[in-house]
Amino acid sequence: MSLVEFTTRDDVALIQLNRPPVNALSAELVSDVDEAVGRAEDAAIRAVVIAGGDHFAAGADIKEFGEIFASDSDDQPARGLSEVVGRLESLAKPTIAAVRGYALGGGLELAMGADFRYLAEDARVGQPEIKLGIIPGAGGTQRLARLVGYQKAKELIFSGRMVGAEEALGTGLADKVFPADELVEAALADAAEWASGPTLAFGASKRAMAAGFGVEDGLAVEVAEFRSLFSTADAAEGVAAFIQKRDADFKGE
Repeated sequence: MSLVEFTTRDDVALIQLNRPPVNALSAELVSDVDEAVGRAEDAAIRAVVIAGGDHFAAGADIKEFGEIFASDSDDQPARGLSEVVGRLESLAKPTIAAVRGYALGGGLELAMGADFRYLAEDARVGQPEIKLGIIPGAGGTQRLARLVGYQKAKELIFSGRMVGAEEALGTGLADKVFPADELVEAALADAAEWASGPTLAFGASKRAMAAGFGVEDGLAVEVAEFRSLFSTADAAEGVAAFIQKRDADFKGE
């Protein structure tokens, strides 16, 4: 796991993304996160904190998207991340995402896979995929609506705008806000409290609540829609414009 640090403090695991400068979610980083989440499934780990450095994760590595378009590949870049987010979400123990800086696109989707989101005062979060001519493809359309409500999620996804920590707190997207230099320690302290609780009951609660939300059906629709959009001319234009640092010229095709 060259791009992720996995450490433990008693029975709490800290998964730290480490791909400077902004933890762009490359295939390698996603694979390393998956391995770390797998290690956190160990019964000796009773709570988990996932964090970044100055930035949690500023979305997918769009250069990899560009390579897929250039090669005419059938690869679906969100597939691996979607599976990792689902694996994090299904951990049968409490989890906290500690977010500094940017958590955008896939970065926010990863954070939403945790039970709780603690944001630093400098955090900026959002789902900007619409600006590439695509949609969130790793659970964002489903989990965001369940956290902030249907109409607010629609506004955030349609606009692609970033929101700050205080707005995120007000909508339910964030659970707590801390000064940046206190964030990870605060998350670890709370995780230690959760770790002293009834772990089996926490896991049972998570499974029952997830079943009640019907997340799996919604995720299947999201995946199908993401795949269909990724093969459009607008998506190719949006990704090219991002890489070339220009405004996209969408044609609706």
